[in-house]
Amino acid sequence: MARSKEELIAAMGNAVLEMEDEEAAALAEEYVEAGYDAMEGLTEGLAKGMNRAGELYEEKEYFIPELLLCSDAFYGAVDVLRPHIQKKTDSGEQMTAVIGVVEGDTHDIGKNILKIMLETEGFDVYDLGKDVPTQNFIDAAREHNADFIGMSTLMTTTMIKMSEIIQELKNNGLRDRVVVMVGGGPISEAYADKIGADGYEPDAASAARRARELVLAHRS
Repeated sequence: MARSKEELIAAMGNAVLEMEDEEAAALAEEYVEAGYDAMEGLTEGLAKGMNRAGELYEEKEYFIPELLLCSDAFYGAVDVLRPHIQKKTDSGEQMTAVIGVVEGDTHDIGKNILKIMLETEGFDVYDLGKDVPTQNFIDAAREHNADFIGMSTLMTTTMIKMSEIIQELKNNGLRDRVVVMVGGGPISEAYADKIGADGYEPDAASAARRARELVLAHRS
């Protein structure tokens, strides 16, 4: 008897969390063969499993080796789902995003998931990686004529870097040209407002959707 969409979504998330790369990929194959929505499988199954792995790492129940194995399972299954995710476009217009984890922080699970989500929303994504100096965001925004900048951190000690980047965008005459969103565990809508960001969302999927909405509104 075929498994339901909900059963497979839960199983995919658990396979990522349990570091079962072959199982995660096999479940993703079963999921798409059943005709279920690939984006939902990514956001509700695989991404939630990876997010939970990140939480366990923060709680010191998982360590770097476990996190890397979870990542292997996650990306292997994503590769199965990716061809079945419809990439969004609007009138052929290209959108460009620059993303990175701010300087002083090396936690990049959320940022890596955001990259995938932004790509499905129609963005060309330039991923600066983790522990990214402020000037690198400015240089990349200018070089790639970015429509969107997404920056994240999981550390309260590096939150100030987000404000610094926004100020440097102003200093370089770039702020009005680009939509800026912030994210990560300690970040809130109130903090985003305080530092002059354009938005905040609690997870990568909603952040990518919001980014697309904001960029298209900014162009109109």
